[in-house]
Amino acid sequence: MSDYVLQARDVAIHYGGVKAVDGVELTLERGQIRGLIGPNGAGKSTVIDAITGRRRLTRGQVFLRGEDVSALGPVQRRQRGLSRSFQRTSVFGQMRVRRQVALASHCMNPKDSEADAQAVLEELNLAHRADDVAEDLGYGEQRRLDLALALVGRPTVLLLDEPMAGLSVQESHDLARHLKALTSRWNVSVLLVEHDMDVVFGISDAVTVFELGRVIASGEPAEVRANPRVREAYLGSAA
Repeated sequence: MSDYVLQARDVAIHYGGVKAVDGVELTLERGQIRGLIGPNGAGKSTVIDAITGRRRLTRGQVFLRGEDVSALGPVQRRQRGLSRSFQRTSVFGQMRVRRQVALASHCMNPKDSEADAQAVLEELNLAHRADDVAEDLGYGEQRRLDLALALVGRPTVLLLDEPMAGLSVQESHDLARHLKALTSRWNVSVLLVEHDMDVVFGISDAVTVFELGRVIASGEPAEVRANPRVREAYLGSAA
């Protein structure tokens, strides 16, 4: 069995002559946070869609805990412990916080949904807002609620697509702290697509850089930060 909880092998998604993603190799170890960076249109979100089964592969394979899940749909992959969030929050504004987390949990584990929902709310510091309507939460809290919906059922792998989008600097740092704590306390592995370089290099154990649907650099944060091509193309003076 593979040592990786998640592995993408030679993953490609082509639309006619357009190679949105081409020959991507990507791995995730247990308890690891891997940052995924690159300019808009580089293929980062497309790779997440491919891994979660939302887009059909032109070629390649996706393995989850050693199992080839390439032929499975998004629901089946979610049931096997592969979860994700989206760039836009998926919360229901008119529904109370506890109810929507409990409903999401019930779909994953009907027998223990209440305990699961409560644990997720407490982990993300939302228990005190459990009886509030979601639209009454601040945007930072709504982002944490979105993360809570992805965490129900204790997934093994969590794919996050720009979870810090629209947050203040302090809110971004708070959410990053929650993510870092999750990897150790809940033994979840995270693939993080994010434009905030301070967040990515602050909490990631490894960083992969995309350009035009291909991986151009991958390794430990310090190694990637020192890469001349990465510094010039994506990090600039902030590197």
